[in-house]
Amino acid sequence: MKKRSVHTQFGLLTLGEEDGAIVSLEWGRRVHEDASDLLDEGVRQLAAYDTGEREDFDLPLRVNGSVFQQDVCDVMSAIPFGFTRTYGEIAKDLCVPAQAVGQACGGNPIPVIIPCHRVMGAKGLTGFSGRGGVEMKVALLRHEKAAGLLI
Repeated sequence: MKKRSVHTQFGLLTLGEEDGAIVSLEWGRRVHEDASDLLDEGVRQLAAYDTGEREDFDLPLRVNGSVFQQDVCDVMSAIPFGFTRTYGEIAKDLCVPAQAVGQACGGNPIPVIIPCHRVMGAKGLTGFSGRGGVEMKVALLRHEKAAGLLI
């Protein structure tokens, strides 16, 4: 797997690429910097998101997981910048229990780009699997000016 890191206000983010698709995003794990056009573009898009110049991502992604995991990631990817949905709403769309959606969100291999931070519990803020936990989720939502939803 090729990897490249970028410094952001959210910490050091490391993209992983396999066979022409982004397959992972991790916090703080600096490895040697690999070269590829896709990683170059991914770093550019993350940097533009970080500065507020980009609200969505246009990268080839591959979620290495079950069909259900892929379905939940597809639904999360459709949540627009600055908006949120609940686990229950996504569960209703997919005809599955909300807890299963929560588990799939927690297993999202490409957070930020696949915006699992935009998924909330029925009563508000819930956990986040990325480094920094719920505080990072709040930071991402504030960045997207969705923080009013947290009050």
